[in-house]
Amino acid sequence: MCMAIFGPRNTPPAPRNPVSLSAPCWSPLCMGTGPSGRQQGAGPPEPSTPGDLHRRIDSVRLTPPLEDVRFHFGFNSKYLSKVLSYWRNDFDWKKQVEILNRYPHFKTKIEGLDIHFIHVKPPQPPSGCTPKPLLMVHGWPGSFYEFYKIIPLLTDPRKHGLSDEHVFEVICPCIPGYGFSEASSKKGLNSVATARIFYKLMLRLGFQEFYIQGGDWGSLICTNMAQMVPSHVKGLHLNMAFVLNPGTLTFLLGRHFPRLFGYTQRDVELLSPFKEKVFYSLMRESGYMHIQCTKPDTVGCALNDSPVGLAAYILEKFSTWTNPEFRDLEDGGLERKFSLDELLTNVMLYWTTGSITSSQRFYKENLGQGFRAHKHDRMKVHVPTGFAAFPCELIHVPEKWVRFKYPKLISYSYMARGGHFAAFEEPELLAQDIRKFVGLLEQR
Repeated sequence: MCMAIFGPRNTPPAPRNPVSLSAPCWSPLCMGTGPSGRQQGAGPPEPSTPGDLHRRIDSVRLTPPLEDVRFHFGFNSKYLSKVLSYWRNDFDWKKQVEILNRYPHFKTKIEGLDIHFIHVKPPQPPSGCTPKPLLMVHGWPGSFYEFYKIIPLLTDPRKHGLSDEHVFEVICPCIPGYGFSEASSKKGLNSVATARIFYKLMLRLGFQEFYIQGGDWGSLICTNMAQMVPSHVKGLHLNMAFVLNPGTLTFLLGRHFPRLFGYTQRDVELLSPFKEKVFYSLMRESGYMHIQCTKPDTVGCALNDSPVGLAAYILEKFSTWTNPEFRDLEDGGLERKFSLDELLTNVMLYWTTGSITSSQRFYKENLGQGFRAHKHDRMKVHVPTGFAAFPCELIHVPEKWVRFKYPKLISYSYMARGGHFAAFEEPELLAQDIRKFVGLLEQR
């Protein structure tokens, strides 16, 4: 029923043994189309021999770091050697595939593209309880795997010490061009197009009303969906916000008397000193974005060919985007919040699918012409909204700024800890805030 607007990418024949996987992506489960039009896909790619990946790791050429630079020049190659040794000798991809297959995977074709998603239903919903459908959308350089630790807290809360007042049915799709979702062969697949595709996915699953949640690109995709089909979105929960407003000036004027200008003391703490916390911080952390907004395919050629380069490029974000102070550590603080198994599994989802270049194109499609690329950037969102402000997010967005774009904001929370990858890093805190937001909304 969907028009083939984008269609599959025109991919040349793959070279023989392009990675260390000889089996097709995801060993087949139960292929076929159900009554709702869903195609049940298969699980993650299961490797047969580690040959190509290990050969590429073994032939790596690293440049020694400067003295005492830690992570200030990017990913420290001394620590990278340790990561590569673990990846080469101890990382068990087959075990991680089994973890990925804990949840059911599906594919369905929408607008000419194969869209991959996991769909997790409550194992034992309370009697008389109808699970609440919740769409959760990842960003870059993340994946659907980011949600694996938060899903059981939402679908089976009682087992994890939470009340079963709010039980969710969780759907986590891959953005087209990421992981196992097919990339477009045509220009134009931006956040608005993705929001339209994911809306069609929810309708295909039989949901006329549902909740949506996202951070990073997921926050923009979910925001666009709330703008496009507000009558179908019961509530929007975000842990990042793309907000264009004149709030910067009011903050600079009001930082000494914040309450007079609608700010809290916590806002002042998180945004001061302003030049360091906003201007210098964004300059330090946005270099990748300028590349991907302009010429994503160039760097993509290198990253798609080198697993070592890919790992360094992706994992550096899981260091400084988790906590900017981690750049002062020799190991970038990576293992303070994540295990190497978790981090490398996310990298493998890009490596085994060869999707790093197509994932980076999402920046060009959305920001290649600046923030005024399409009308949705300045549209307000008239859907009940909840916002979780994690203290180590790339930039703090005060409630006043969020409310400017989301006038129906009913919940704004200063989170105790955590950074950009909220679901991956602090699943308990994010789950609690989602439940709090839904509770407030449903009491109204």
